[in-house]
Amino acid sequence: MTELIQVNNAMCRVGRHKVLSIESFRIEQGQHWCLFGPNGAGKTLLSNLIAAKRNESGKYVTYCSNFLPVRDIHIVSFEEQQKLWQKDNRLDISEYSEDAHDAGTQVVELIRSTRASGHQDSELLKQLSIDLDISHLHTKGIRFLSSGQIRKVLIARALYAFNPNSPQLVIFDDPLESIDGDSQERIKNCIDKYLHSGFSSIQLCRRKADVLPSVSHIALMQELKMLQQGDRETIEASDSFHQLQNRIPKIPDQLPDCSIESDYGERELLIELSQINVSYGPLVVLNNLSWAMYSDQHVQIEGPNGCGKSTLLGLIDGENHKAYGQDVTLFGTKKGSGETVWEVKAKFGVVSNELHNKYVKGWKVIDVIVSGFFDSVGLYDDSGAQEIGTAKGWLGALGIMELEKSFYHEISFGQQRLVLLARAMVKQPRILVLDEPCVGLDDFHRTLILGILDKIAEQTATKIIYVSHIRDEKPQCINSRLSFVSNKKGGYQVEESVV
Repeated sequence: MTELIQVNNAMCRVGRHKVLSIESFRIEQGQHWCLFGPNGAGKTLLSNLIAAKRNESGKYVTYCSNFLPVRDIHIVSFEEQQKLWQKDNRLDISEYSEDAHDAGTQVVELIRSTRASGHQDSELLKQLSIDLDISHLHTKGIRFLSSGQIRKVLIARALYAFNPNSPQLVIFDDPLESIDGDSQERIKNCIDKYLHSGFSSIQLCRRKADVLPSVSHIALMQELKMLQQGDRETIEASDSFHQLQNRIPKIPDQLPDCSIESDYGERELLIELSQINVSYGPLVVLNNLSWAMYSDQHVQIEGPNGCGKSTLLGLIDGENHKAYGQDVTLFGTKKGSGETVWEVKAKFGVVSNELHNKYVKGWKVIDVIVSGFFDSVGLYDDSGAQEIGTAKGWLGALGIMELEKSFYHEISFGQQRLVLLARAMVKQPRILVLDEPCVGLDDFHRTLILGILDKIAEQTATKIIYVSHIRDEKPQCINSRLSFVSNKKGGYQVEESVV
């Protein structure tokens, strides 16, 4: 086989105190690797090194002749989604157009961009679109897609790639994350079908259940080192592989400054939506939706990608302006009757991927948590000893006290998610909204997060709204379910059930 990429004696600094160390790693043409390990293992760092996105790439990575990383490496990741969205938003000219609408980059344009004009293949594009169920999205702007929809579009773009003079490398960063069950099967089958001999691939993966069928080799990573590498069958049978999967977290016995005595006694109506309609141009997202949540409920909201779950959350927690002028009542007050958006936000704690990515470089962990008192991204107000004390209490309860003075962007993804949960809970919100809180987490951190949510339900008066694509991945406290189901007339309707 032709050697495609070599990494030799790589040393890459991570933040101020950590270093990725890779002695030797090689990818041959036609091989399909999985970088497997928990949060913070160094998988993303190594993939960025390989993709020539690190300053050190030129020193430690060599490529076969005619292979250009910027042209021949195709990335499917949440970060790539964000980059595309941000670029399209910067180029948005809707405010200057007559109809106040700018579709931006269309899906079909994005997919075709990985081939030169003389090598377009309309039949392959058609078949990929059918297999991934994105044909109906071709003329839609990418910034109007849900997270799951654009993930499928990025996969189509990568698998459509072709260069007659060079093999192609696809990097899949947890391609099944934030994807509904039906779409997961489509993606697995599609990747397995189209990863032919002209491709090599790298999958970044945290959970054994998510390793793609197409993977031929596995490299185990932990604490910024490569523990073991080899063919899939050998690695999956190794002690190191089993040890990485069998870590068990310690769930805290007692949460800080929490008392169930603060509960409100009688069954209270917390949220009421009546005949809500939301559209974006010709696209109808919510149609005549009615729903109520009471103080004895912890609710799971489920449904496929693009059905309107995030839109519904935005109507509730104050992030979506389309709630105004509609029949939305929160804690006994009808929306639009004089309350400010900050008065609404004060009653909600939020953990989401969107919030996760708003905290960029420069904020220490303790500041991120204390900012929860002020519902700000970052700390711009003077905080007192009481706020700092409560924040430290949550750090201790979650077992991450040693991170107090660390910078948020330097800790692992799983640790960041715990920090955001602490940020949401410091003000003891009436409702804790969790939008796909386990996305991007290994099994260790998933178990820890779900266990802590059950403690919150048990020891505090906070009620939980939990959004997930996976029906069975939820805290045990969930006792009510709101499901988005397909409507025969098109779109979705909601159905309530008791868990």
